[in-house]
Amino acid sequence: MFAIYKLNLYKCVMRTPKLFIGQKLRELRDEQQMTQAQFAEQLGISTSYLNQLENNQRHVTASVLLALAERFAVNIAELSRQDSDRLMADLLECYADPIFDGKAPSSRELRLAAQNSPSVALSVITMHQALRRASDQLAELDDTINRSGVIGEPTPYEEVRDYFHFKNNYVDELDVRAEALAAHLAQQHASQKQADRQYQPDRNQSLRKYLINEHGVSVGEELDATNVLRSYNPDNRLLRVNRRAPPSTQAFQIAHQIALLEHREAMDKITDEAQFRSEEAADICRIGLANYFAGAMLMPYAEFQSAARARRHDLVDLADQFDTSVEQVAHRLSTLQRPGLSGVPIFFARIDRAGNITKRHSATRLQFARFGSACPLWNAHRAFETPGQIIRQLAETPDGVRYLCLACTVDKPTGGYKDPTQQYALALGCEIKFKDDFVYSDTLAADSTEHFEPIGTSCRICEREHCVQRALPPLKRGLKIDTNYRGIIPYTLS
Repeated sequence: MFAIYKLNLYKCVMRTPKLFIGQKLRELRDEQQMTQAQFAEQLGISTSYLNQLENNQRHVTASVLLALAERFAVNIAELSRQDSDRLMADLLECYADPIFDGKAPSSRELRLAAQNSPSVALSVITMHQALRRASDQLAELDDTINRSGVIGEPTPYEEVRDYFHFKNNYVDELDVRAEALAAHLAQQHASQKQADRQYQPDRNQSLRKYLINEHGVSVGEELDATNVLRSYNPDNRLLRVNRRAPPSTQAFQIAHQIALLEHREAMDKITDEAQFRSEEAADICRIGLANYFAGAMLMPYAEFQSAARARRHDLVDLADQFDTSVEQVAHRLSTLQRPGLSGVPIFFARIDRAGNITKRHSATRLQFARFGSACPLWNAHRAFETPGQIIRQLAETPDGVRYLCLACTVDKPTGGYKDPTQQYALALGCEIKFKDDFVYSDTLAADSTEHFEPIGTSCRICEREHCVQRALPPLKRGLKIDTNYRGIIPYTLS
């Protein structure tokens, strides 16, 4: 049996292209706390040869890869993913920025940097991303000054929103804890099913049972106020949820309460490290962290990420599989940024009829306006015209990046016929290079430039010169006014 395993492993190795894995060898040796001589002896090679491998002066051979697989359980498939190629692609994208004025290093120099000094390459990419964010923030600051005449401090909600944005909307400690709780509940379901074949798992009932057993908190559904989803009384340890809310919302609110009761210390540590300007912002962040935990518990990371890829990010299919709402699925997709197991980078926003963005996150280069309404050319606004349908758009931003954009409406009834109904548009999407990962890209002619609609972020920071929907001139451009000429807009940009 071992001989067959070794033969299959050898075949895998022989299919693997030349690899330069010096950085990974050094990391593995450090993990094993070995000197170069000790590590070389384990691999059956000389110390000088190992030194050359670690400095990427030689590519790793099949025999060394076999030794790594047999003695250190290294996954050869993982090694062959060509991390340096992806890193080089990111470097090329970074140096394509006009700020470098065509003075990018050669492809050979970038490849050497990606292979020999990946940490330095990552630092360059990180600094470039920080520069882009600083540019966006400068435009936002100009907007603030233009609106109020003074430099205003961010509100607590804006401060917390920025915190999650710069955390890439992923909180590892809470995500891992939520995944562990989901696994615990799934194991209980499996045990009960084995004992009773007629047993049908009910997630909400399991959450209620967990609350009473672990925290002595009972759950009732007496709450009937149209504007209250959850109410907890610490004196009698009673959690009440709105009986009119759908099961997915009730489960989310119960999981939220579990986070507050069970992981308050971890959330306090996170908010302390964030150093918010006010206690109000810290309190808002705790609510956001508890919401994060709830979403991660209902849609555990590894299982959800795998399902998203398998179902090609079909929102309705994923909502059915995890017994959640489409909004919960869309929001969860924007958090799949776990190192080593990241999902497709997407942007996500929730917008009301007035164009106000009430939720937003982007793991892509597309950023949302902090002030004012979103671009009227964006398909998110058209979603209100076709409620209940997922509409698609191929779009291009002023920086030349192209996206697959999706939008749909969600209704949130709060009560009976006379009670108000909340309605929002959900918007999400990805860069066009990831389109094949989305079922919604089928039948779209994404190969033709003419099919991409021009969109922007906000009129104040969008510099498109011939936009028929421009509401305000861009902050960074001067205006030309000609009393003898009138175009679609009453000025041209200098």
